[in-house]
Amino acid sequence: MSAQSPVTEFTERIKPHTLSLFRIVVGLLFACHGASSLFGILGGAMGKGLTVPAGSWPGWYAAVIQLVGGVLVMVGLGTRTAAFISSGSMAYAYFSAHAGQSLWPLQNGGELSALFCWSFLLLVCTGPGAWSLDRLFFGARRQPEEAGATARREPSAA
Repeated sequence: MSAQSPVTEFTERIKPHTLSLFRIVVGLLFACHGASSLFGILGGAMGKGLTVPAGSWPGWYAAVIQLVGGVLVMVGLGTRTAAFISSGSMAYAYFSAHAGQSLWPLQNGGELSALFCWSFLLLVCTGPGAWSLDRLFFGARRQPEEAGATARREPSAA
């Protein structure tokens, strides 16, 4: 059995809390994009103070996914499902609006789409972290990595 360094022990201990902070910030930023497009706040759609026309494809639907998905991810309710849908929405946005212009996101203006897509995919795989409504309402379901960590720390009866 190898001893972990103090830094590794500390980072392992704060990982679920850091993950929650990451989820909250990403969800809030995503919801702000949806709110700006739907309600014209925070600069409005495309920073022009306008709203996207209701029912227009794909702008209005993307804005609804951004607002609803962002709020659900932010509060940690149905996190994996909301993050999956949000990630797919951003992948669609990247490939339909940006990738055709050039290869690199820095050149085609798709950095936000790419970052949101991969951030949400990370949340699909990791779950919401320590602070979430999922955990509050449905209990602390043990993740496979948490179960493995507990098993490594507990001495065996043999």
